[in-house]
Amino acid sequence: MKYTQLTPTQVQSMLKVIGVVTIRDLFSGVRDEHMLDKPLAVPPGISELELLADCQALAGRNRDLTQSVCFLGGGSYDHFVPTLVDHLAMQGEFLTAYTPYQAEASQGVLQAFFEFQTMICRLTGMDVSNASLYEFATAAAEAVTMSLSVTGRNRVLVADNVHPDTRAVIDTYARQRGVEVAVVASKGGVVDEAALAAALDDDVAAVLVQSPNFFGCVERLDRIVPAIRASGALALVSFDPLAGGVLKPPGAFGADIVVGEGQALGIPPQYGGPYLGLLACREEYLRKIPGRVVGVTHDKNGRRGFCLTLQTREQHIRREKATSNVCTNQGLLAMRASVYMAAMGRRGIEKVASMCLDKSHYAAERISAIKGYRLRFAAPFFKEFVVQTDRDVPALLARCRKLGILAGVPLGRFDEQYADCFLVAVTEKRTKTDIDRLCDALGERQ
Repeated sequence: MKYTQLTPTQVQSMLKVIGVVTIRDLFSGVRDEHMLDKPLAVPPGISELELLADCQALAGRNRDLTQSVCFLGGGSYDHFVPTLVDHLAMQGEFLTAYTPYQAEASQGVLQAFFEFQTMICRLTGMDVSNASLYEFATAAAEAVTMSLSVTGRNRVLVADNVHPDTRAVIDTYARQRGVEVAVVASKGGVVDEAALAAALDDDVAAVLVQSPNFFGCVERLDRIVPAIRASGALALVSFDPLAGGVLKPPGAFGADIVVGEGQALGIPPQYGGPYLGLLACREEYLRKIPGRVVGVTHDKNGRRGFCLTLQTREQHIRREKATSNVCTNQGLLAMRASVYMAAMGRRGIEKVASMCLDKSHYAAERISAIKGYRLRFAAPFFKEFVVQTDRDVPALLARCRKLGILAGVPLGRFDEQYADCFLVAVTEKRTKTDIDRLCDALGERQ
């Protein structure tokens, strides 16, 4: 039986009220050559049984991380997600990707976002956090836009070791605003401080650096951030939230705005998304922050309550003064991150970070001891590192995949100068046996 939302009688009734005879009349402004004059080229319908079998066959072509040992990184990581996260975040009260507006928001949802903001501030060392953004690239681009509004300047510097996809998103945002984006070169895997100093001038609104950066290297924020701020520009720092377990937070170095990817906070890789954008800043920039900020207040009886303190993006309220066109936040994923951070606590995050640090350094030592392999950079790193090899990288990684090992991300896809390199990430989930298996696979000759 065919399902139709409206019966022919209902359709004719609506057309009569509108004042036309046929549905085609509704599109009288569209020329005939642009109208479809034949049925859509879709296959005929199939039964539910056939559909389910087809979907299962398609899904079976994917290989998930229960079938392979994962050393992939570059922004998406195979971290352990406690069962508690799934159990609580999947409760009916929270299980929606939709972000309610103030009139619809329950106190429970608002409180969860408030707690999320509090924990992000503690991780970043900043004063204020919003209730999340779409993902890291969007958060970084929004931070750049925010810095233009704060400083009134029209030029932005981005370190070339910021994730390439993030740089591409920033370029897209900037191009639409007529903003110049210049790249600051790196040296030895980290920002070239001399090149940065030469690029800083009175037109620079902000400088974005990532630490640990795309290569996994830890930047000297103690020198970079003061130099940026001394020029009158804002220091935008991208960070790995789990790195805060072993590294000082960006706020401790004087960062103005901190952004990051929250996927590591209880969100599985999920074939690339959806993920969770983080953004926190100094309190003085509160009214420039994109998205939503949940605050706490008290009613006339003294009872605590939560509310949307700011919705600075709202074009229907602020029109051309709106700081952003971001219209929602990653509510469900922010909820997952809140549960993860609360469950892990400070000591848990410190433990995870220490395990990532120790295991990645063990892997780096083992791999660099194999003939034909070496570390591309000597800078300190956290969780991931770049391996340079004499072998053919695509062929090498393909052979490892056949052995059930996702050995790393080929960097030649981003920049030809790194065609002989691949990025290896080692999380707390990887065991000594996993790492040794990787090294054995890399050491084999075809």
